[in-house]
Parts: sequence; C-alpha cells; structure tokens
Amino acid sequence: MFKIVDSLIKRYFSNEEVVVFLLLLIGTLCVLAFWGGILAPVLIAIVLAFLLQGAVERIKRFGVSHIWSVVIVFLSFLASCVVFIGIMVPIIWEQAVRFVNDLPRMIGVIQQAIETFAQGHTALVSQSAIDEVVNSLATEFASVGQWIVSYSIASIPSLFSIVIYFILVPLVMFFLLKDQKEILAYMTSWLPKERRMLRNIANEMNEQIANYIRGKVIEMIVVAVFTYIVFAIMGLKYAQLLALLVGLSVLIPYIGAAAVTIPVVVVAFYQYGASSDFWYLVIAYLVVQGLDGNILVPLLFSEAVNLHPLAIILAVLFFGGIWGFWGIFFAIPLATLVKAIINAWPRQNALPSL
Repeated sequence: MFKIVDSLIKRYFSNEEVVVFLLLLIGTLCVLAFWGGILAPVLIAIVLAFLLQGAVERIKRFGVSHIWSVVIVFLSFLASCVVFIGIMVPIIWEQAVRFVNDLPRMIGVIQQAIETFAQGHTALVSQSAIDEVVNSLATEFASVGQWIVSYSIASIPSLFSIVIYFILVPLVMFFLLKDQKEILAYMTSWLPKERRMLRNIANEMNEQIANYIRGKVIEMIVVAVFTYIVFAIMGLKYAQLLALLVGLSVLIPYIGAAAVTIPVVVVAFYQYGASSDFWYLVIAYLVVQGLDGNILVPLLFSEAVNLHPLAIILAVLFFGGIWGFWGIFFAIPLATLVKAIINAWPRQNALPSL
C-alpha cells in the first residue's frame, strides 16, 4: 500500500512547480470559499477587465498610448452601462411587474384549457387527474408569488451593497486595465523561475477563456436582439422581458434554453390561445433557437472550447451548485481549466515497478 502511494506521489508530485501550483490552487479555492462574498466586487472587476483587455489591445494597434486606450475603453464601457440602466432597466422592471400581476390570469387560462381538453377526452384523462394538475398549478403559483414578495423585501437591505458595487467595480476595473503588466509581474515574481507547466496552462486558458467569455457575451446580445425582433413583430406581450430571459439563458448550455421556453410558451398561450398565431410564434422562437445552436455557436466557439456535452452539463450542475450564478457563468471556463491542468500536468511515462 505504501509503495503504491509512494509511486503515485513520485509520478504526479515529483517537482517543485507541481507542488507550488497545487498549493496556489488550494489557496485560491479556500479564498473563494471563505471570502468569495467579500471579494465579489474584485472578482467581477477582474472578469470585466479581462473582457475589455482585447478592446484595449486593438486600440493600441492604431498607435494610441496605453493609458489613453484604457481611458477610451473604460469610458465607452461606462457610457454603455449608463445607457442600458437608464433605458432598458425601467422598461424591463415595468414589464416584470405587469407579468407578475398577470400571473393569476395566465394560470386561470391554462387551467381552463386543461379542463376543456379533459372534457373532450374523458376516456384518456380522469377528473381526479385534472384536479391534481389544477391544484399543483395553484400551489406552484402561490409559492412563486410568496418567493417574489419575500425576495423583494429581503433585497431592500442590499441596496447599500449595490451602491458599493457601482463604485468599487469600475474603480478596481480601471486600475486592473491600467496597471495589468505591473500586477502580473508582481504576482509572477512569487512563482518559481521554472514554470513551464504554469505557462502552458496560462496560455491555453488565456486563449480559450477569452474567446469563450467574449463569444458568450456576443451570443447573449445577438440572441436577445433577434428574439426581441421576432416577439415585437408578432406583437407578443412582455417582449423585452422575455427577450432578455432568452438572452441570459445561453449562459446555461442546454438547460437554459429548455427552462426559458416555459415562460415564452405560457405567455404566448395566454395571449393567443391555441390559435395559429400561437403556433407561428412557437415555430419562430424554435427557429431562433435552432439558428443559435447550429450557426451562431459554431461560428463563435469553434476554436474556443473542446469539451464533450456531458462534461459541460456536469460542469454546469457542479459549479452552479457550489457558486450559484457565477458558477453557472464560469462552468465551461472552469471545466476547461480542469482539462488544461490534466493535459499540462507533468508525469512519468509509466509507473515504477512495485
């Protein structure tokens, strides 16, 4: 037994770089686990700075100095956020309030449709099954309403935290963009001089995660815009709110698209009933989803991530269960990190003989 453990240690942990990297990984996970909430503004700023770094480099190619490139990108980002918050947030909030107020009527329409269907198919559906479905819908609606009210009340104390985020995140992001080289030089000065494995992991992750995150942001915007155009042309209620949900759903591969289909279908059925307009809208929505999955995603991510769909689903479930929204958002990059570590980990060609 001791020989087996000793051989495994010699095979996988036989050099200084591996030990240092393992300690860094464990330390990072501990920091995120114990102080992740406190460091959330810094983590968000790191993500945003990482996203904007590509724009800074592109502007520098035109001969603009580093500091002015950072200022241009930073101010453009702030202006975009102000425009979105000032224009879109009030519209989405107003539609969300109307949607919540219309939920009882939506549930009533669905209940009536179920009862009508059951009355015409008494041989297939019993009255007890109808009552069970109706009661389940009523219970779910009541729980959703209670959750919305309780969440709204509980979110009042967090308004101060939101103000802090609006101040700290842009400030930290600006200094990360401005002093990126100095910060990286200081951090790498603590690492061993021989760090081939770390460089291999960093190079692979920098390329793949940068492509993935930027591609995912582009996918969210494109899907949300095209979905809104389809909904607006067909006159669907809550078009902006539902388009935003569809755009955000691309953050969760496979699962998100299936989950967001439910409110879209419910609202369409509430507005159109089982008419031809309902089916036209469902078909148009499915076409948008199909174009996203078969054209947009291959164009954006053909070289970004090479993971099996099962690995992606497991990563979403695992990291989402640990870190919630941010775990879902970074599930694929984190899975790619695990893959990069496995590929770059130094090992002997074979186990020593026991």
